[in-house]
Amino acid sequence: MTHTRRISLPGQARKKAICPVTLEILHDQRVVLLDGNEIALGARAFDVLVQLVEHADRVVSKAELLDAVWAGLMVEESNLTVQIAGLRKALGRETIKTVPGIGYRFIGPNTGPAEAAPALVKALPVPDIPSLAVLPFANLTGSEDRDYLVDGIVNEVIMALSRVSGFFVISSTSSFTYKGRMVDLSEVGRELGVRYVLEGSIQQAGDQMRIFTQLVEAETGHTLWRDRFDGLASEIFDLQDRVAEHVAAALEPKLIWAEAARAKAKPTESLAAYDLCLRAAPLVYRQNTLKSVQEGLDLLKQALALDPEYLQAKALICYAHTGAVATRWWTFEQAAAALPLAREVLDADPDDPLALAYAGHHIAYVGGDTQRGLTALQRAKALNPNSGVVAMLLGWVHNYRSENEAAIAELRRARRISPLHPQIGVTTSGIANALFQLGDFEGAVTHFEQALTEYPEFATIHLGLMGAYWAVGRKEESARMAEIFRRKVPDMTVSTFRRTRPQDNKTYTGAVIAALEGNGFPP
Repeated sequence: MTHTRRISLPGQARKKAICPVTLEILHDQRVVLLDGNEIALGARAFDVLVQLVEHADRVVSKAELLDAVWAGLMVEESNLTVQIAGLRKALGRETIKTVPGIGYRFIGPNTGPAEAAPALVKALPVPDIPSLAVLPFANLTGSEDRDYLVDGIVNEVIMALSRVSGFFVISSTSSFTYKGRMVDLSEVGRELGVRYVLEGSIQQAGDQMRIFTQLVEAETGHTLWRDRFDGLASEIFDLQDRVAEHVAAALEPKLIWAEAARAKAKPTESLAAYDLCLRAAPLVYRQNTLKSVQEGLDLLKQALALDPEYLQAKALICYAHTGAVATRWWTFEQAAAALPLAREVLDADPDDPLALAYAGHHIAYVGGDTQRGLTALQRAKALNPNSGVVAMLLGWVHNYRSENEAAIAELRRARRISPLHPQIGVTTSGIANALFQLGDFEGAVTHFEQALTEYPEFATIHLGLMGAYWAVGRKEESARMAEIFRRKVPDMTVSTFRRTRPQDNKTYTGAVIAALEGNGFPP
């Protein structure tokens, strides 16, 4: 008896109407019928389709598909990519969804609605220069515990590509929001405003590491280039550089390879210290709980113990201290403990843009040396013009110096570079702060209110909104913000604000002081 499976695919356009399409899989005959008509599929494509249909209730990982369809064979992931592309051509692009960093899911009658991805208000314009988003790579190492390593390698590739002045590269803070989500690459291109998407996977067996990459035109799904990179895990810095160079060559052959190779300086000779920094980075970046910051700091201190000259670890410690005081978990006195490390980083004059940015912002915000902080961040921008984090911190330092138009320009650029940044509220509140300092109180209120929905933990927003509400006469709402801020900083006084504020702007400071006094904060 022939084993047959009949399912309905999502509606496809016909000449007169849009209606469902019936797909039949005749397993014993290894035949696939689309509305009763046999479609030509190779043996591998048939097996891939069967695996996806049989597990249509979930995402099927790339490793699982490779094991099931090419059992016992050592094949490259590009073989699977070719079969997926063929199936989409035969059955329709919407039939198989990609889940970046994991695998694929078949969309059929029993899968339920596709998981909705957060959509931007409108598609972003695509720049004239080559524009690229690097999606999270699939972890095919066989261990979920290696996710941080895979993500770390992708981050390094993004950083290397971002240094190429002829590219527009979306920062990892936005591209990594697609991790684990079902997406269509054309949707990614529209949401991030890019023409190309780089995706890939990483395998590891012992010390042997293999990185697969492919460059895809987002709108068409057409693969422009693919390659494989083999090496040792102990040589991951070289592997990262090779990937970056080859992608640069595929995107724009006229660019000099040396531009992409500027990132070749190894951050440390200690792989163990590098590993600890990879683990610490997301804990420090998250900044939504004091516990995560403290856990990240513990790891960074271990990294410094292994390599006392590791600038990246020092800079991340500065970033953690800055975040802890900006959210008001710590006092300025506690945050000042990292100032010696910030000075060490800047004295070393590194070519690492993030190290310069973290240390420079800490010097400006906590140390009050806005000129040195500005110099460091301007150098960081020159080294990496595509870093959303650098643009965000540079915008804030302009705020501290009351350079409001420059602040707004940088912060808006930060939003464009990283439109899905998980802490985009910091950027939005920076724009609000600059508008506040320019005397546009209503504009400041609007942006502070938006920032509050984006990053409700950020105490700077509560303080600024309290002052902005007071300035426009909305005293009850100012009082509500004052209560929230008072719970975060129970010992806040007017004199503390005067002593610790990084901003040097009379309009802003005058309005906030009036709000503090009007809402009953001690002198």
